[in-house]
Amino acid sequence: MTLKPGMTGTAKLVVGAEHTAGHFGSGRAPVLATPMMVALMEAAAVDCIERQLPEGQESLGIKIDVEHIAATPLGLTVTATAELTGVDGRAMTFTLEARDEREIIGRGSHTRIAVDATRFRAKVAAKAAPRK
Repeated sequence: MTLKPGMTGTAKLVVGAEHTAGHFGSGRAPVLATPMMVALMEAAAVDCIERQLPEGQESLGIKIDVEHIAATPLGLTVTATAELTGVDGRAMTFTLEARDEREIIGRGSHTRIAVDATRFRAKVAAKAAPRK
């Protein structure tokens, strides 16, 4: 792997009705849902490292610790950033931040692991197969 601390990734979205708390069932307010903010932050971490992984590998999120500190109304753009802060074997750690056009709305940390994509998908398929 050519992963080095300090690498960054980003992900953006314009908050629409499909991104709100009411849509996700995480409240009724017409603001960016926490699950959507978390997904955007995770997408930023993927953007940071996925293209750098060796052929046949992909990353999986295994831990996330995030606080959602400010609401974002419909129509504003949210940008999530992830900075790779550590690499320990297959594990990669990130510092996360999300901000809308006005302020920081969330921050936290995230851990991902690198896996062999073929092996992982075979395990998932076996788990999904009907029991005998």
